[in-house]
Amino acid sequence: MNGYTRGFWCECWTEDLTETRQPTLRGSFEAHSAGQADRWIAIALRTITPALDSRASDEAWEWLYEGRIETRRALLCSEPCTVSVNQGGTRITWTARPVLFLPLAHRRGLELPACAYVFKPHAEY
Repeated sequence: MNGYTRGFWCECWTEDLTETRQPTLRGSFEAHSAGQADRWIAIALRTITPALDSRASDEAWEWLYEGRIETRRALLCSEPCTVSVNQGGTRITWTARPVLFLPLAHRRGLELPACAYVFKPHAEY
């Protein structure tokens, strides 16, 4: 497929439910398999569960024990997925969607790509 690599683009967003501002991107990750995308969400969710209130913690553990299976199945079918937890007035949302990663300038060992030699530094005055 012309050097493209299939994978998943994962993001974590927060949204203040008490204001009308746009959600804020908190982190992103390029996963090269459905399992890697699923684990990224699971690890992030497990990491924050001790800080969540009891309702949000229950939502998180419900996904970790039950919903995660459906998420993995969907990702294996190249379907986008969303996992959200509401904590107080904040919604935390993780997304994973199938993408094609484009190849960029490759480096082999210490060799730079040809375009690196075209660069001309500014003359000093």
